Amino acid sequence: MNKIGKAFKALWWILRKPVLLNRVLTDEDTWQSYVKKRYQLPDGLPVVEMDQLIGSGTIALGPMTFLDGGSLPTDLMLLAGLTEQIDSCSYFEIGTWRGESVATVSPRAQSCHTLCLSDEEMHRMGMHPRTIETHRLFSKDLENVSQLHGDSRNFDFGKLNRKFDLVFIDGDHHYDFVKSDTENIFRHLVHEKSIVVWHDYGFHPDQVRYEVMAAILDGIGAERTGMVYHVAHSKSAIFTGEKMHATPANFPVVPEAYYNTEISRHPFVGSVSHETKQ
Repeated sequence: MNKIGKAFKALWWILRKPVLLNRVLTDEDTWQSYVKKRYQLPDGLPVVEMDQLIGSGTIALGPMTFLDGGSLPTDLMLLAGLTEQIDSCSYFEIGTWRGESVATVSPRAQSCHTLCLSDEEMHRMGMHPRTIETHRLFSKDLENVSQLHGDSRNFDFGKLNRKFDLVFIDGDHHYDFVKSDTENIFRHLVHEKSIVVWHDYGFHPDQVRYEVMAAILDGIGAERTGMVYHVAHSKSAIFTGEKMHATPANFPVVPEAYYNTEISRHPFVGSVSHETKQ
């Protein structure tokens, strides 16, 4: 079948099933073309090494389940290392899920706030009861974690009336959500030295998620677009308010560093103590 024939067949299927148009509009090739044209970054954000941000020391991590939707150990290492470098760190997070990220940050921070849909909202959306039960599993009993509930697109961030040192954006990863979350964070919650980290900038450390990248760059403001980076060996992007030494994105990655790790299993008994993460 020639290209014209394929195009007509695709149009016919879209007319029969309009939902297929969403797949076309969210296709990663389309988003890659978008960031290439608008930001001249066809291969992704420039890359900074982990040791530029948190040094080269050893960091104990946990809890981690290694289940779907969680962060990589390197993502958690980044959050933990950043928190340890900020005196009396105040931390804000969009998208709590099981609570592994905030449970990693909590013993290193003075205060933590997380924003996630309430159980009632998740029920109305038709989420599986076990999925709802799993939300906030590791963070619900931590004393310095304040659990906020709501949809980040219409949550009143201004009512918090405070700024945060470290912000982690890990909610819905579709363009409209990421752009809205980014705009709200920079409008209401950051001060001049705040650090912002976006999770799932990559599908994995050497494959860019261009829809998320487009949303970050569109939401952050023109004056900041040159200060957003991909953190090597992680799925995270970062803004520190400073220009950093970075290298152009170049995939697949030929690694210039590697990580060692130790791992142990801990039965879950209903709560997570800080002692298990030191």
